[in-house]
Amino acid sequence: MAKDPQTPLDDELARQQEEADTQVEPEPVEGEVEDAAERAEAEEEAQASDNPEAEVLAAKVEELEQALAEAKDQSLRAAAEAQNVRRRAEQEAEKARKFALEKFVKELLPVIDSLEKALEAMGDDASEAHREGVAMTLKMQLDVLGKFGVEVIDPQGEPFDPQYHEAMAMVPNPELEPNSVMDVMQKGYLLNGRLVRPAMVVVSQAAD
Repeated sequence: MAKDPQTPLDDELARQQEEADTQVEPEPVEGEVEDAAERAEAEEEAQASDNPEAEVLAAKVEELEQALAEAKDQSLRAAAEAQNVRRRAEQEAEKARKFALEKFVKELLPVIDSLEKALEAMGDDASEAHREGVAMTLKMQLDVLGKFGVEVIDPQGEPFDPQYHEAMAMVPNPELEPNSVMDVMQKGYLLNGRLVRPAMVVVSQAAD
């Protein structure tokens, strides 16, 4: 069977179809790309603004993070304060332990003073046994006090120290440096380094 001859109209349609198949889509220029990116960003912002729940959630997250930071800071402060309180309590307990005997020591010092004066006052008429008995009693008293941190202040010939000595008189003495202890009227005592009673002394001064 013979083909129908093509008409001029068919030729024109075939030509247009070939042109359409071979036509290349033009690439967008740089300005068009930037405009497209800006439009996409604007669309995202619009979508975010259109979602109030997301904004509320973000605000809640920020609030919780701030509260967590504040709680952590308060916890550190509380731990430091607790450590300071514990340290102060330990210091107070140690101080109380060291100086619990202070009142007792003060009451006992006049007994020691009496024993020392009695030993000094003994003349040749006193028996050797009597003298040794008083001396031994005095030594035992001082040894017991020494076990509990009591120290004797006997500054004979030392420079006068107002922190530990109480000057009862000042006497010119050319044989001693001025402001030296030339006589101890009553010994002083320390308890674990703390002054319980100052030494009562006579201080030398320069001769006229």
